[in-house]
Amino acid sequence: MSDIGVAEIPVDDKERPLPPPAPPAKNALLDGPILRTLSWLALPNVVALTAGTCVVIAETSYIGRLGVEALAAMALVFPCVILTMTMSSGAMGGGVASAIARALGAGDRDRASTLATHALLIGITFGLVFMLGMLIFGPDVLRLLGGRGNVLTQAIAYTEVFFSGAVLPWLMNTMAGVLRGTGNMKLPSLMILSSAVWQIILGGTLGLGLGPVPQFGMRGVAAGSLIAYSISIIVMGWYLFSGRGRVVPKIRGLRIRWALFLDILKVGAIACFSPLQSVLTISIFTHMLAYFGTAILAGYGIGARLEFMLTSIAFAVGMASVPMVGMAVGAERIARARRIAWTAGIVSFVLVGAIATFIAIFPDLWVNIFTDDASVRAASRQYLATVAPMYAFIGLAISMYFSSQGAAKVLGPVLAQTARLLFIAVGGWWLSTHAATAENFFLLAAASMVVLGVLSCSSVVLTRWGPRERGAKVRPVLSGVGD
Repeated sequence: MSDIGVAEIPVDDKERPLPPPAPPAKNALLDGPILRTLSWLALPNVVALTAGTCVVIAETSYIGRLGVEALAAMALVFPCVILTMTMSSGAMGGGVASAIARALGAGDRDRASTLATHALLIGITFGLVFMLGMLIFGPDVLRLLGGRGNVLTQAIAYTEVFFSGAVLPWLMNTMAGVLRGTGNMKLPSLMILSSAVWQIILGGTLGLGLGPVPQFGMRGVAAGSLIAYSISIIVMGWYLFSGRGRVVPKIRGLRIRWALFLDILKVGAIACFSPLQSVLTISIFTHMLAYFGTAILAGYGIGARLEFMLTSIAFAVGMASVPMVGMAVGAERIARARRIAWTAGIVSFVLVGAIATFIAIFPDLWVNIFTDDASVRAASRQYLATVAPMYAFIGLAISMYFSSQGAAKVLGPVLAQTARLLFIAVGGWWLSTHAATAENFFLLAAASMVVLGVLSCSSVVLTRWGPRERGAKVRPVLSGVGD
């Protein structure tokens, strides 16, 4: 018998067992440990905001070389500039990040891409409003703030250049908000850091006229800022539209949808009242302290600089919480969203409070940086010993404000800021009619910070963050903080 080859019997592919489906990719913002993820997102923000503080210090240094009148002009225009930056970044930028994060949390990437385009249109529109408003009414505003003579002339010169390009900071911070909404904190923070470096280099070069560059004074300082913003816009725009991010702004076939504008504005527009009220609160309190003389006012200013520096920590943590809370709310995981909010609040409270209390105990570590005048040093020590430990409540309030943005429920923290404004105004009026001392006003400032922190927390506890949430209960929220 000859060997007969046995043919292989073909096996139908349908009979072969299929490999098990791959598990869905985990999203660290939705599934990762809260405290670790929050820290990972907040760290780049801390670096970026620290760079922003360095810009303020550097600008003060080289503008001082232009003379005392230039310094006074910068102080005059600074509230208008800081209002533009805080509204476009922390307020409207937070609204943008919240809307994007909630869309991604719900698994709707197409909506997120369309929201990104609507956000850019909002940024451009608000930038144009600021541009026209300041170019038309800016000189009158500066006069109202006390500008006179050459100080007013230099302030107007800065305003004319900076606010002619007001669309640029709004566009830059809107793009940063889109990226933060996707959980990308590194690129916006890197761009803010880069922008800070370019602002220092270009502002100093154009303002002072270094090397072959002629001296443009205050106009040159403003132009340096706008050029720095343009560089950041180019880089972030390339990143977004090249498809490297999780969201690509939709341009082709775009249909304007008013519901998407509303989704952003219901958070961002309301949030804009927070920095506005903050500036009003500072202005009213400064006006009250001016009655006690230059030393008290200067001492308060030194303490306020510490507050500005330390609250940047709370800003960094708070901004990191926006996409985490937003994605959790979008995925209808409200309990996790609340744990994120409380974790961020506790971190901000502890970090800001610990550093501020240390400075309150050893105030000369901070005061010595700014002055050797005995009367100013005494006022600074008194202010820091009274008020600095309460900075923790400012940090807590800032964190609650940003977490509420992520949940699209920002009205409560904004109303808490309103309550603080009224507390300062009414309390200050009462003190001024009862022969109060400067220390009494310092106690008023400290008490107002506690009021702000407590009311901001209360608003988060009492506000419903989801349609299925019957009420916000403190005990379930606090259990598992930092998971």
